[in-house]
Amino acid sequence: MRRPLKQLFAIAAASAALAGPALAATYEFVPAPQTDLNRIYRVDKYSGEVSSCQYGLQEGSVGATLCFGAGEGAGPQPSGEYGIVSSRHEREGGVFRVNYRTGEMSVCYVFDEKVVCTPQTSPPPPARPAGPPASTSAAPRQ
Repeated sequence: MRRPLKQLFAIAAASAALAGPALAATYEFVPAPQTDLNRIYRVDKYSGEVSSCQYGLQEGSVGATLCFGAGEGAGPQPSGEYGIVSSRHEREGGVFRVNYRTGEMSVCYVFDEKVVCTPQTSPPPPARPAGPPASTSAAPRQ
């Protein structure tokens, strides 16, 4: 059964429309854990750049969205697979930027009207016990 060319174009267009939003998802968002702070953080999932916005009061209006761009350490990082994680500490205004590929983390927060992040780091590998390696085979009895 052959489909008319017009029908094939319609199927291709519908497929492209459905794939478009999935390809455009380059950011991840998470609120600050501090319970009395209306701030949300955003990370670019590929570059690791972090920014933040919050609600602010403004006379004569419904308010304003105040945004804070990337400052020291919050700009683009080496290409990776970044995410942002909020702790469960109710008085913490910052979040963790994580690199799912390398396991590195940093802490990001708003300071002087900019988002700043500590350097990316990861925990050291587990310490090996001192002494010779343990034998896995039992020695024959004599």
